[in-house]
Amino acid sequence: MSQQQPLLDTAPATRMLATLIESLLFVAAEPVAVSELARALDTTIPDVETALTQYAATSAGRGIRLQRDGDYVTLVSAPGAARAIERLLGLQPPTRLSNAALEVLAIIAYRQPITRAQIDALRGVDSGGVIRALLARELIDEIGRLETAGRPFQYGTTSEFLRHFGLGSLSDLPQIELFGDGHVIHTTDGLSTPPVDNA
Repeated sequence: MSQQQPLLDTAPATRMLATLIESLLFVAAEPVAVSELARALDTTIPDVETALTQYAATSAGRGIRLQRDGDYVTLVSAPGAARAIERLLGLQPPTRLSNAALEVLAIIAYRQPITRAQIDALRGVDSGGVIRALLARELIDEIGRLETAGRPFQYGTTSEFLRHFGLGSLSDLPQIELFGDGHVIHTTDGLSTPPVDNA
């Protein structure tokens, strides 16, 4: 019985692999795991990672970008095309996030995983309503439970969060720096969040 021929040569060209990955991501209905791409293309995860890095670099100035959330990747439209796409499809632009929602999102983005109690402690106010609104908009999700009394939910950002803010991955968030006595964290875009004690 003959073995099935691999889709690629044993030493695939990275450019060819990136082209095939683009095709798979184009037809996929949702984000695809890197391991699943490797399986579908009969190649290794390191080869896929190399091709993804090349594709991300070459697509940076194009209308379609690579978005990554952990081990999952997908194709998204460029952030600058959002309004034109909304007009073409007859979509209503998304409602703006309140200052409270942005504050909670900043805390979660930089401190995830984090519990509601930790968020409340940082803000000094109840964040339950804001968290529910962010969950409804799929900007955050329950990503686990803290192994303490009551096992509270821990929150983290989602792929929709990345898409909403035009980020390729969480590594694209503005860098944070600690100033003064260490009680306030400032980001390079002016966003501020206090540090959190995860103990």
